[in-house]
Amino acid sequence: MPILKDLAARHPDKVACQMADGSGVRTFAELDTRSNRIAQLFLSLQLRPGDGVAMLLDNGTVYFDLAWAARRAGLYYTPISTHLKQSEIDYVVRDCGAKILLADARFAALLEALPADLRARCATVFVGAGGLDALIAKFPEPVALPDVPMGKDFFYSSGTTGQPKGIKQGLGEPPMTGANKAEWNVRLFGFDGDTVYLSPAPLYHAAPLRFSIKVIDGGGSVVVLPKFDAVGALRAIETHRVTHSQWVPTMFVRMLALPAAERAGFDLASHRVAVHAAAPCPVEVKEQMMAWWGPIVWEYYAGSERNGVCCISPQEWLAHKGSVGRAVLGRIHIVDDAGRECGADETGQVYFDGPKFEYHGDPGKTEKARTAQGWSTLGDIGHLDADGFLYLTDRKAHMIISGGVNIYPAEIENTLVLHPAVVDAAVFGLPNADYGEEVKAVVQLRPGRQQDGAMASELLAFCRDRLSNVKCPRSIDFVHELPRLDNGKLYKTALKQRYLESGDGDARATRG
Repeated sequence: MPILKDLAARHPDKVACQMADGSGVRTFAELDTRSNRIAQLFLSLQLRPGDGVAMLLDNGTVYFDLAWAARRAGLYYTPISTHLKQSEIDYVVRDCGAKILLADARFAALLEALPADLRARCATVFVGAGGLDALIAKFPEPVALPDVPMGKDFFYSSGTTGQPKGIKQGLGEPPMTGANKAEWNVRLFGFDGDTVYLSPAPLYHAAPLRFSIKVIDGGGSVVVLPKFDAVGALRAIETHRVTHSQWVPTMFVRMLALPAAERAGFDLASHRVAVHAAAPCPVEVKEQMMAWWGPIVWEYYAGSERNGVCCISPQEWLAHKGSVGRAVLGRIHIVDDAGRECGADETGQVYFDGPKFEYHGDPGKTEKARTAQGWSTLGDIGHLDADGFLYLTDRKAHMIISGGVNIYPAEIENTLVLHPAVVDAAVFGLPNADYGEEVKAVVQLRPGRQQDGAMASELLAFCRDRLSNVKCPRSIDFVHELPRLDNGKLYKTALKQRYLESGDGDARATRG
């Protein structure tokens, strides 16, 4: 694969990355030059191969400047969610060992309040308002950089079921091993020099940034939304003649909620491949997307751990609805609670016999995610069919046990969001004296819908028509907005904790 310097020499004026709203653009020549100068800055600050930088940034072209600078200087770079609280930022920066924190100026007050010992260990550089430009003014021209192993991303998991976990690989190691290595997405999705890839999600998540870098590495162009909105995403496809894109299911739901006439008003003819991942997608939602966009919707299942990948084409999915595909990296094993490997159509925990990983600084978590054979899991539950297609049920940590019956919230959530009044739903277990746990649902309604007992009763009846009684919520509450992360994952830990601490749920909710 060509390196950035070669791409800049071949196509200096071609767009490498740009913001969909016109707020920023980098040609290959500009990205090459700017990342070289920032890499010189990193080296001048005594950063050495294997050291780390952290990035607390909104979506912008500077993300790519900094990522490529870190790669060229042999550094680890750790993107941080812009939604984290001060204590959470403190945890990630300490844990990853970053020596510099690169941040947008809007976070100044938050970062200045970090503990003094952390600020002494990790200097903050504000990249906006000319701050970064002033620092790299000392390095006006590109130079030959030291020959070092390419730097790598050092992502942290979303932390939806506990503290975020850092996933770190050694420099010089390929990001994946085995057939096709890291090229599974290039091969299956057809990334090439003509690709125009839309990234509608925050770049601090692993998939959006990794896929964007992969496209640019191959000579394609990336278009980034500052922040997802349904109309803005469709407009970007039309305006920039997008060929490839990546989504999470909640984005599909938001776009499908637009009036049919408005959706039909956009020219999406350039759009050839739409990829989705990160969270379960209800079958009916995906069917609606296929009916709208045609058979261009691909799906994959993987994690920041990079221990394995499943992928399914549109044509395969139509024949195996609900599946996330067959393994394209690693081999899948389904294991029950007794450690027995399950057969076809038997449900258990999903393990990959694939590339190894470690959770940074936490050998206990690493060991817990592995079997004696060395297989590793992301914590999901599912089964394989006779053809080797994987069907996910839910995360093991989210499972509800009520009266000795295993209940998987994702199935109930996917049912609730099919109701025309529902925007989003979260389901989890709460203590019950008789049954151990009971099923609780918290629902976000569409604007204008009444949050009252009548609506709760309507939703309960909707569930009873589609689910067995044991799976139906015992009660439903309403909130204005659920704590769903930008990568599509529900932050259930915080939501459930509110109920456990209050003993009676969210006082602002309407209960049915």
